[in-house]
Amino acid sequence: MINQQLIDPKSIVVIGGSNDVTKPGGKVLKNLIDNKFPGKLYVTNPKETEIQGIKCYQDPADLPEVDLAILAIAAKYCPATVDLLANNKNTRAFIIFSAGFHEESEEGARYEKQIVDTINCVNGCLIGPNCIGMMNHHHTSVFSLPIPRMEPHGVDFISGSGATAVFIMEAGMLNGLSFSSVYSVGNSAQMGVEEVLKYLDETFDPATSSKVKLLYVESISKPDMLLKHASSLINKGCSIAAIKSGTSSAGSRAASSHTGALASSDTAVDALFRKAGIVRCYGREELVTVAAIFMHKKLAGKNIAIITHAGGPAVMLTDALSNNGFEVPHLESPELLSKLFPGSSVANPIDMLATGTAEQLGEIIEYCDKKFDNIDGMAVIFGSPGLFENYEVYKVLHEKMNTSKKPIFPILPSIVNVKNEIDYFIGLGRINFPDEVVFGTALTKVYNTPAPAKDSTLPSVDQKLIRDIVNNSEDGYLSPDKVQQLLDAAGIPRAGEAVVTTAPEAVKMANKIGYPVVMKVVGPVHKSDVGGVTLNVKDDETVTSEFNRMIKIKDTTAVLIQPMLSGTQIFAGVKKEGDFGHMILCGLGGIFIEVLKDVQSSLAPVSADEALTMIKSLKSYKIIEGVRGQEGVDITAFSDAIVRLSALCVTAPEIAEMDINPLLGNAKGITAVDARIRIQKK
Repeated sequence: MINQQLIDPKSIVVIGGSNDVTKPGGKVLKNLIDNKFPGKLYVTNPKETEIQGIKCYQDPADLPEVDLAILAIAAKYCPATVDLLANNKNTRAFIIFSAGFHEESEEGARYEKQIVDTINCVNGCLIGPNCIGMMNHHHTSVFSLPIPRMEPHGVDFISGSGATAVFIMEAGMLNGLSFSSVYSVGNSAQMGVEEVLKYLDETFDPATSSKVKLLYVESISKPDMLLKHASSLINKGCSIAAIKSGTSSAGSRAASSHTGALASSDTAVDALFRKAGIVRCYGREELVTVAAIFMHKKLAGKNIAIITHAGGPAVMLTDALSNNGFEVPHLESPELLSKLFPGSSVANPIDMLATGTAEQLGEIIEYCDKKFDNIDGMAVIFGSPGLFENYEVYKVLHEKMNTSKKPIFPILPSIVNVKNEIDYFIGLGRINFPDEVVFGTALTKVYNTPAPAKDSTLPSVDQKLIRDIVNNSEDGYLSPDKVQQLLDAAGIPRAGEAVVTTAPEAVKMANKIGYPVVMKVVGPVHKSDVGGVTLNVKDDETVTSEFNRMIKIKDTTAVLIQPMLSGTQIFAGVKKEGDFGHMILCGLGGIFIEVLKDVQSSLAPVSADEALTMIKSLKSYKIIEGVRGQEGVDITAFSDAIVRLSALCVTAPEIAEMDINPLLGNAKGITAVDARIRIQKK
């Protein structure tokens, strides 16, 4: 929907312009003038003849044709004004600052719909309403400050909140971040974050487009669109970081399965971002720090040299890196040490002391770049206690960043003592990381974020049987026999079992299955909690007594008898989460799933590679793999079960929740021991 009139308008009109620059209509006009918009500027206000030196039209009907209209008038006047401009003035791009639309009232919602309908009829585009506007290196159509340094290869930033956009830009600008474009989508009446990202993907040019995208998202209404275009951009060489605010686990409170209790809208966001390759951030400082890392050369590995003149920050950075899987490897070089002052160390952190010089810094960087093969990148910590200026040091740092093959990350923490020198460094087009721990944590997060998931080829399942079962089932939990049929149709191995309603039948089936057996109630959700599970039943007498006890448990309708199997208890499950679709989850099973809450998730469809990554990312992976002589689980079989669950959900989207808990796994394979499936068609 975004068009050239929005991106590079040749003319702009401010509807509701003002001489009062504390008002949106006055400030946006001032920003356009101050930042030297090269096209034609028009302004309307029924009470003025000239505003900020520009001729004012008292009636919009008198305007010439204009590409982009910025509306800073009351909501009730917007529909008629948009209609006039779209149909009589050939205006095809609109930015509406005004509030008072669907966020306030039903009447406002009607205004908003009328505006969108009008703009859609002429194939126009709309930013807002209820936003601060948008800007790029062609025009600054925002009523806010500050205006960051706008460069084609700066950051593309899309925000669902105008105020938050301002705060994020401020944080980034202080560190030297530049921007290519900023979109504040406000109410997203026609275009939200997803549509803007789609535009950036479809118009991406590797030679001219920004390769860094930042998102601040308050709601994800089109997860498929976000996933598709974020993945596409990252596969084209871009990097994307995002904050998703407003998530909570409240939606999982009413869930009746293990999966439902552990999965939430936030879990779905995590899964979406991970599948897309988006680096998820949780605050403004983290977001701009990740963006700044994106603007540097890419790390080829996770071995870092820390170059410092201050021990404390180096230790804290070492901790931040090491605690997140990075290495700060030991280094040795008598030759390099001889070039530094006595008392210095090259062991890593490389400590050049507070008296270290710019020349020595240059020598250290040369060694790290060309002579230390076990180093992938450098973090340089250099501030000042206020005794001397740092211009020469920062000049050398800038020069070495130009020539070094390995990335160099400048951590310049003295934002007061050497403010002028840092401003000089940023003026050279560089970016500063003022806090070593924030930097270290962000660097590891960037490195550890996986690439976008590849398209998955799902295994063959019995689609006809699956559809027959689902089509002929009512909403709610399926009976055990139907669960068994669905597991068989999906190709997930399961234990032989029988559902019985009388004690004699229980004895007969236990003998048929073969002792020892497991007995479980059918009906109650959490069987263990109500005493509805008995293990290792070895004779007819015990079967009879246990059946008679279990059948009296509240909500019990029958008793399930299965063979007594051995192995590690693992878990796989499904939860449908709104527009996100099905989340597939896995973890350690049995009672441990609720105690440890150690689960990994992905959005269906899940490939074999994704499934293996999920399993290996579990904190309990060592247990699943086998530890201290304990037999491990066949990881390939576990992965295959996860993929088959995904295929089952693709065939039966009506599955709302599903647990296979436990799956019993050993070196020979996996077996589904207990499963529950809830169908929701409405």
